[in-house]
Amino acid sequence: MEPDHQGALISRPKALIIGASSGIGAALARRLAAEAVDLALVARRLPELEALCDELAQAHGTRALAYSHDVQDTASVPGLLESIARDLNGLDLFIYAAGVMFPHDPSAYDTENDLLTLRVNTLGAIAWCNPVAQRFARAGQGQIVGLGSIAGDRGRRAIPAYSASKAALETYLEALRNRVSSSGVTVTTIKAGQVDTEMLKHAAAVRGPISAERAADLIWRAIRRRRQVAYIPWRWSVIGWVVRHIPSFIFRRLNL
Repeated sequence: MEPDHQGALISRPKALIIGASSGIGAALARRLAAEAVDLALVARRLPELEALCDELAQAHGTRALAYSHDVQDTASVPGLLESIARDLNGLDLFIYAAGVMFPHDPSAYDTENDLLTLRVNTLGAIAWCNPVAQRFARAGQGQIVGLGSIAGDRGRRAIPAYSASKAALETYLEALRNRVSSSGVTVTTIKAGQVDTEMLKHAAAVRGPISAERAADLIWRAIRRRRQVAYIPWRWSVIGWVVRHIPSFIFRRLNL
């Protein structure tokens, strides 16, 4: 809480970001801090999170709290969510930015890596979004944001598990949106194109990526507008439309 110009107390928005230690998640933390949002930042790497919290406090006076968590540990999610909501004194915005992608390799049949991809990108998201959605529906307000990918639009031969994980996440988010829409809750699916993060090193080809900071700006715009689905940046919506309509016998030959 902070006083307005008349001395009344104003409640600052509260946001929780999963996967906030690097990449788009960290960029979003910086963007939200600049908007005077109190933050709970969650990732496996606690030192990186704590350093980011210190940075945000010094740069923006933001209250930012760090929590170590592996999204594969789904059983601990309800308790951790309750602790975070209590520490923040509420929750208005939830962002699932955790993700993993292994290098493009059409010759790889690595079950361990594929299952890990699904656990992090899809199952971890579901484990968090379910209790958050229930909390928001009871409150009659709140916004859930999930980071999908252009790769979820088609089954990519070089990254089948990653494509499947994002397609599943995006279908789940659509279904969740349909479930909670009458409760005053917004569910936003971000379909990101190429962003200049560590994950981009695993791409088969680099095609005009944007910075993580630019991605965070565009995602924040989608959040403020309470968009249902937003391609980041917009040009990927056109590329996505083309990709979705390429005949299968051609698409399977493309190095995508």
